Amino acid sequence: MTVSTRADGAAAPDLDVLVPTFGRPAALPVVLAGLASQVGAPPFRVVVSSQDDDARWPGEVLSMVGILRGRGIPVELVRHLPRRGIAEHRDALLARVDAPFALFLDDDVWLEPDTLARMVAVLLAEGCGFVGSAPIGWSFLGDVRPEEQVLEPWTGPVEPEPVVPDGPGWERHRLHNAANMVHAARAMGLGPGQTLLYRVAWVGGCVLYDTAALRDVGGFGFWQDLPPHHVGEDAVAELRVMRRRGGCGILPSGAWHLELPTTIPVRDVDAPRALPL
Repeated sequence: MTVSTRADGAAAPDLDVLVPTFGRPAALPVVLAGLASQVGAPPFRVVVSSQDDDARWPGEVLSMVGILRGRGIPVELVRHLPRRGIAEHRDALLARVDAPFALFLDDDVWLEPDTLARMVAVLLAEGCGFVGSAPIGWSFLGDVRPEEQVLEPWTGPVEPEPVVPDGPGWERHRLHNAANMVHAARAMGLGPGQTLLYRVAWVGGCVLYDTAALRDVGGFGFWQDLPPHHVGEDAVAELRVMRRRGGCGILPSGAWHLELPTTIPVRDVDAPRALPL
């Protein structure tokens, strides 16, 4: 990849990792620790955007920020208030992106050390709009659900594909429940260093976009058409990108969910059912 520059003349990273956060003071350092442990990834920057009312950053967060910076990874800590919903928060983060690739990473997802490198390699090889690593629920490792392991591997290049709620392909999202990703990888006999690409409905928690592809569909600008209390904003962006540029998931995932209670308790509006795709 070529090194680009920002408007101020400084070297720009190949990848911006965007972490919107609210109400997760203990989980956020774990997420940052996962990023500090990445190996083989292209140069990346981390932007953490908090919507907590307390303007102080916990000491554990500041410690991990120091470790990241000590490893040569730029980190920006920003506040974004008032709260207008998660789609607006993501839209504000996207506006900060300088890099050709943008990873939206939830504040309760820990990444295995090779996850960023694997995701970027797939996006470069396929030239598609996004690659997702669905987070695994560690407490469900003993809960095998064969009926939910709806796995459709890509047998050729990743191509544009229209998917809408309750239409063909929508049930693919069940693969991302519980620990189905682990069980599916075992069933496929995937060994170290192997990556399988599969068709998705959408992926939550850890999605790497081609920045231009995401901006071409308007990013998360649709937040203005939603009430502040909504969910499914990530699905809307992915479905729009997938229709134009295609998208895929990777198996094994490499992303692990910390299984904390949701910070969005009011979930009356499901964005992909409320907006045109």
